[in-house]
Amino acid sequence: MKIYTKTGDKGFTSLIGGTRVAKYHIRIESYGTIDELNSYIGLIGDQDIDAADKAMLKEIQDRLFTIGSSLASDPEKSRMVIPDLHARDIELLEKEMDKMNGHLPELRHFILPGGSNTISYCHIARCVCRRAERITVQLAEQSAVDEKVNIYLNRLSDYLFTLARKIANDHKIPENQWKPRV
Repeated sequence: MKIYTKTGDKGFTSLIGGTRVAKYHIRIESYGTIDELNSYIGLIGDQDIDAADKAMLKEIQDRLFTIGSSLASDPEKSRMVIPDLHARDIELLEKEMDKMNGHLPELRHFILPGGSNTISYCHIARCVCRRAERITVQLAEQSAVDEKVNIYLNRLSDYLFTLARKIANDHKIPENQWKPRV
């Protein structure tokens, strides 16, 4: 089987369900941004981090594929059974954040991205996650989107921020606090 199909050469692609849309369609933008986020999550997982964090990131990558397949489906025409996102997926992010926060100093300042490559990757992923959330919120105004998708993305950006703090703490890297000039 060839990886290229040539069916997108004129700027259109197919959603799950067969509907052809422009490659700049908001639905394509939404799952393309999820794919970008997933790539950054993979990059974080390739760093020197705790094995439990690596396992959690793998779980998140799986959930992002679930979200991507949901967003790639035409809600009107697709009959394909795709995996579902569950409330327990959101709860897992919340539990992991609570666990990490239990070992972190109280947050008293805004944190600037930086400190190490790994910490910076977490912040880049957090920003891409926020963009994915903004796009899917916009898509939800026009078409059906499972509400758990936006909730998950909202929690995931918070998780990535907390993970950046945890990694700094694990590696004894001082947080890059923003101290505004007044």
